[in-house]
Amino acid sequence: MYSFLLTDDEQIVIDTLTLIIRRNFGEDVKIFSALSGAAALEIVHKEKIDIMFMDIHMPGINGLETISLIKQINQNIIVIILSAYDQFEYAQEAINLGAFKYLTKPVNRNLIIQTIRNAMNLVDEQKGQLSNNIEMYEKLNFVSSIVESDFIYSCIFNNNRTTEFSTYLKYFKIQDKDYFMCCIEIPESVNKVRYKNYVKLRDILTGKCSCIIGSFMNNRVGVYVTVPESSKKDEEDPRKKIMNPVHLMLSMEISSGIRIGISEIESDIAKAPTAYNNAMMVLSDLAIDGGIGFFEDAKNIPDDKLSETAKNLSQRILARVKSADKLSLHRLVSEYVSALFKLYRTEPDRIKNSVFELVLNSRSLVLQIEPSYTNTAFDTTFSTLIATNERDDIEHFILDRCMECAGAIAAIQEDTMNPIIQKACDYIEKNISQDINLEQLSASLNVSPFYLSKLFKEEKGANFISYVTALRMEKAKQLLLDDRLIIKEIASKVGYNDQNYFSKLFKQEFGLTPTEYRESKLK
Repeated sequence: MYSFLLTDDEQIVIDTLTLIIRRNFGEDVKIFSALSGAAALEIVHKEKIDIMFMDIHMPGINGLETISLIKQINQNIIVIILSAYDQFEYAQEAINLGAFKYLTKPVNRNLIIQTIRNAMNLVDEQKGQLSNNIEMYEKLNFVSSIVESDFIYSCIFNNNRTTEFSTYLKYFKIQDKDYFMCCIEIPESVNKVRYKNYVKLRDILTGKCSCIIGSFMNNRVGVYVTVPESSKKDEEDPRKKIMNPVHLMLSMEISSGIRIGISEIESDIAKAPTAYNNAMMVLSDLAIDGGIGFFEDAKNIPDDKLSETAKNLSQRILARVKSADKLSLHRLVSEYVSALFKLYRTEPDRIKNSVFELVLNSRSLVLQIEPSYTNTAFDTTFSTLIATNERDDIEHFILDRCMECAGAIAAIQEDTMNPIIQKACDYIEKNISQDINLEQLSASLNVSPFYLSKLFKEEKGANFISYVTALRMEKAKQLLLDDRLIIKEIASKVGYNDQNYFSKLFKQEFGLTPTEYRESKLK
């Protein structure tokens, strides 16, 4: 389809051109007409015109002035001058303005037809070139997005691909060594327009920083952000300088419920998997209604802030226990023990006193809601701590007791659970091998996805995706004890068609591959 604009102050000229075009080019054309330059400009503003016939002398804006203005709007429009004036200066100016042909009236009908054919061929060439450029651009973008996703996937799951990491960075022409990892979570309730939101996310991130952006994994996106050399001179934390505005813009453009977890700054690319894991753990600590958090390694905390940090971490551990949230305890306990050993490096008894207090406070949280709660492991707390000064032993002891208390609170809450969440959990349990998403589940319960997500966080201490993933991983641990089942069967039984993806999630959760876990337990 070719679009024509016929511009002349005489209607008979427009009618004659229309007749010639219709008779020789059939219905493969769309014709617009204008009796003045101003009217022609208005049409070009509204319509995509391919070929335009233009008279020079018209009322108001003359033809040459109109061509100059139209070329600013659409420089690819093909202009054919059809004028009664054959002065050289008119023709010369028209050509300078980019006119395709200068014809003088009266003009032979066959010449008009041939000129139109030549103009149509030029339109086809322009469109073909544009199409090729667009196709090439899309292919490059497509390839780059695949490479980006593969890079982020490697950062998340693989610890032994330093050479390939370097190759990726060369591909993206990244020279800055310092970087940090982000985990960005978009609420399930706004994921119906996932692609649109992903485009917005990419536009905002690439406009604020140099980064590599992965694809969606459930409702999360991993991002590698470089730290410019120049930012090291600033007193402000470069992570906050970059990501606080990003979070604000994402909140305004997509959803106020967006959560972003951000790792520490690293310079060794081999530590990218650890950095991403830290970013994801920070994210799991954030409120369900959105926020941004930054990982602070206890090893890097100044001595004068260690006491305050240890106290803060202790409170956060107890808060996680009280909400029956096991997902964040591994990291928080590790940070807490690091802070204690740095704070009381030459006073092991003070370390043990702090641990003893934390463990007893954890048990008290359970007793407050169930006075009859008993656990014989707490009866030997003092003697267990006396018997060791090893950091790993102490860390495992704290973690085990806190996990047991969180589990006990979760069990108690099951009895008083909101009936909607009870039904949701029953559904998830029965359909753990199937594809389960928040939208389908909320529809079956006649509630909104946002409300169900909010209930999950309040009742279970974790969002929907985290809860389902944790449940699947626990189910997988049980199935791995049956050595008659192969790993692929187990992956399928807990809802994963991709065995490799299942294995990587399992290792991310427990630090061992399914095979390693099975071997350790069976031994």
